[in-house]
Amino acid sequence: MTAIGAFISGCAGPVLSEAEQRFFARSNPFGLIVFRRNCESPEQLQALTQAFRQAVGRKHAPVFVDQEGGRVQRLGPPSNRWRQYPAARAYGEAYRRDRVLGLRTARNVGRLMAEDLIAAGITANCAPVLDVPQPGAHEIIGSRAYATEIEAIMALARAHAAGLAAGGILPVIKHVPGHGRARADSHLELPVVEAGLAELEAVDFPPFAAMADAPMAMTAHVVYTAIDASAPATLSKPVISSVVRGRLGFNGLLMTDDLSMKALSGTFTEKTLRALAAGCDLVLHCNGDLAEMQEVAAAAGVLKGPALARARAALKARLKPQPFDRKQALEDLNALLAA
Repeated sequence: MTAIGAFISGCAGPVLSEAEQRFFARSNPFGLIVFRRNCESPEQLQALTQAFRQAVGRKHAPVFVDQEGGRVQRLGPPSNRWRQYPAARAYGEAYRRDRVLGLRTARNVGRLMAEDLIAAGITANCAPVLDVPQPGAHEIIGSRAYATEIEAIMALARAHAAGLAAGGILPVIKHVPGHGRARADSHLELPVVEAGLAELEAVDFPPFAAMADAPMAMTAHVVYTAIDASAPATLSKPVISSVVRGRLGFNGLLMTDDLSMKALSGTFTEKTLRALAAGCDLVLHCNGDLAEMQEVAAAAGVLKGPALARARAALKARLKPQPFDRKQALEDLNALLAA
């Protein structure tokens, strides 16, 4: 069996170029991640995901997407071939009105999302968001959070993840160990959180601890000065070993957030090596720049040891799509959109 690269890669457009096909065949990344630039129609996207799997020679190679709903929806408008989904906050509002109905809706809509994704050849969704938003934080999380109450976030995230899983989609919890206090957008600059450890343990960490059994998680490009003032979580061995693996008890497959985000400094080689040395299992590179992809692949090397075991366990956790009440799920989605 060919060794699998310890990275997830994007691609430039709606079809793979010959250069991208050669790169994927040679470097064999663990998976592909798609963005709106890659998603024109269900048929086109299915062809793209199939071409990626043919290039790497693995028919079950995972394909990822950020399909949260709201402003983070890669399969959606302007194409009219996919459903519109609300942001996570809508589930929280439904939950406040009626807890049972709110949980059912979160699960049912997750199941509908899974139906869209599977049809396009996607098998993993970078959701749910478990961040607990705090007053004064940057709006980069904002409505992407289910609620401000910890209990509601934990309940709704688990219900939504269960819906995705029941449809054959692996959920990726994010952004561990918590992005809700960040006062900057990590796409543009490095957020620094100065809250004390006791406060983080009381507020930010519980949703991630409650879902420590998730198959996969994504790190936050955020500095937590109470744990490690010198590096963001993605590049911090103290955060990953003491908090993510230790305090939170997460033993699933851990990937970075996108290495091309401006929160991280240095070359792609440096960022890749630092993330893996800190304890991440995989690095994520999203923008489709082939030269950068090649640099990441060369630095990442291959999955091995505990990281390889966690990758295999994560993929093994994927279920076959289960039957569901599609009519009821559509009614729940439409009610949520109308509200």
